[in-house]
Amino acid sequence: MAKRIQFTQHGGPEVLQTVDFTPNPPADNEVQVENKAIGINYIDTYIRSGLYPPPSLPSGLGTEAAGIVSKIGRNVTHLAVGDRVVYAQSGLGAYSTVHNVPAAKAAKLPDAISFEQAAASFLKGLTVYYLLRKTYPIKAGETFLFHAAAGGVGLIACQWAKALDAKLIGTVGSAEKAERAKQAGAWQTINYRDENIAERLQVLNNGNKVAVVYDSVGKDTWEASLDCIQPRGLMVSFGNSSGPVSGVNLGILNQKGSLYVTRPSLNGYVTTREELSEASSELFSLIISGKINVDVPENQMFALDDVVLAHQTLESRSTQGSSLLIP
Repeated sequence: MAKRIQFTQHGGPEVLQTVDFTPNPPADNEVQVENKAIGINYIDTYIRSGLYPPPSLPSGLGTEAAGIVSKIGRNVTHLAVGDRVVYAQSGLGAYSTVHNVPAAKAAKLPDAISFEQAAASFLKGLTVYYLLRKTYPIKAGETFLFHAAAGGVGLIACQWAKALDAKLIGTVGSAEKAERAKQAGAWQTINYRDENIAERLQVLNNGNKVAVVYDSVGKDTWEASLDCIQPRGLMVSFGNSSGPVSGVNLGILNQKGSLYVTRPSLNGYVTTREELSEASSELFSLIISGKINVDVPENQMFALDDVVLAHQTLESRSTQGSSLLIP
């Protein structure tokens, strides 16, 4: 019997329950994956709380895991039973021992990358890929601002920026997180708790603003982010850990310098098997070369049954980098 995490009502971490279930066979274009490590992402808390409600209740949770293909649908030709794979764009339900996944969304995992490394990095790594390589392609030597630089996405962004020879200025909430971001490759950091972000950015950047800001924080940093952007620059709002940006008066973009703004998502950038292959190849090569390190601290690996504690820990803002569920 397989196990999965589900919830029957929206709310805090306590609504998550462990239940037994019998997985359906994979559909024609799906593979069934026996999960070995499961990624925990901040978006999972939005789905659980009802900010991004699932199609129906009860619902599974999670879209990212790494494991071994145990069954394949009849139309699947590029994967076989026994293949090591990782996925980040499945239907909800990756918080489980077994999950059926669209075959086009599963990437073959090189032997040099562990299941834990893969599940800790795939969604976050693909996110950094589309942000820094597609939404606004960062060039060598370029200075830019990235919020929440010590978070799971942020630490990968720091390392990727360093690999591109770019200068990432990262916002953080503590001296410890500033140190962590710098170790990962941030050029400079700004502690938003005791520094004015826009003023400090210009001090660090020879009095200049930047062409692009990447912001996953949302409501709390919206205005400060706009104040960091040079005329005709781009605001990339890709998350809302402090709450969604709402009620925006478009006139503010004019006042701040004819700015552009975009609200991208992974599913808008990695839409085909070919796009997934291009993105995952770049990410995997950076991990294998050691330019991106995604090892997970022991105290951020949780048993599947400890999912409530895992979510409580994530929402306490005390984690650094990625957290995992281990089935």
